Amino acid sequence: MTTNKRSNIHVQGSSITILSRDDLDFISLTDMARKFGDESLIYSWMRNRNTVEFIGIWEQIHNPAFKGIEFDTFKNQAGLNSFTLTPKKWIEATGAIGFQSKSGRYGGGTYAHKDIAFEFGSWLSAEFKLYLIKEFQRLKDEENDRLKLGWNLQRTLAKINYRIHTDAIRDILIPPTLSKKHTVLKYASEADLLNVALFGKTAKEWRDANPKADGNIRDQASIEQLVVLTNLESLNSVLIRQGLSQPDRLQRLNQIAISQMTTLLASNTVKRLK
Repeated sequence: MTTNKRSNIHVQGSSITILSRDDLDFISLTDMARKFGDESLIYSWMRNRNTVEFIGIWEQIHNPAFKGIEFDTFKNQAGLNSFTLTPKKWIEATGAIGFQSKSGRYGGGTYAHKDIAFEFGSWLSAEFKLYLIKEFQRLKDEENDRLKLGWNLQRTLAKINYRIHTDAIRDILIPPTLSKKHTVLKYASEADLLNVALFGKTAKEWRDANPKADGNIRDQASIEQLVVLTNLESLNSVLIRQGLSQPDRLQRLNQIAISQMTTLLASNTVKRLK
């Protein structure tokens, strides 16, 4: 299920709403216009031939389903005194994805992809556009910092649980007379047990399939996978102490990994970290 994440930035005393969806950011043109007048400014901007060309080229680049014939019709009419264009009319006629119209008292209005919104900002005021870009980038930097913090937290938890996991291996699976070489192999075997349960492949199989990737299979894990990994390490330590065989543990851990990943991928709380 796709959900919108709503954020706000403040530009020269005005609150500007941003909707983020599937790594795309849409900025409220309605909020931007209010600083200089009302929403009619959006319609005046869209009557401009340069605007029509810009939003049409943007759609051609980003939207495979964009209707080019309708775009040509608008482009030919742009500049005439009788020509009018609204976001709703543009969306319905061309199948455009660069604009969104939202209803409702709070958060309603016209939104446009950040590329288009910045162009509208230039038309309103060059100074306003510069501050808009600055505040937008600050918001994105803060979101990235929160994502890194969440990712690093999960990495730390994984390391802590890894110690619990290796202690169980040492206490139960490694005979006192086992050589250091074979001890390392046993740890690696149990680590790969978790890799197969969660990722469906061993560390070597992943490396062979991704020779140019940085780090290892766990370095490339998503936040959801790291959360499940910390849980699997704790669970495997319990199963080891209960005396379950490695094949039985693999089957049990794989079932748990599937169940937990399904839950996490549907969780709005985890999505907000992104």
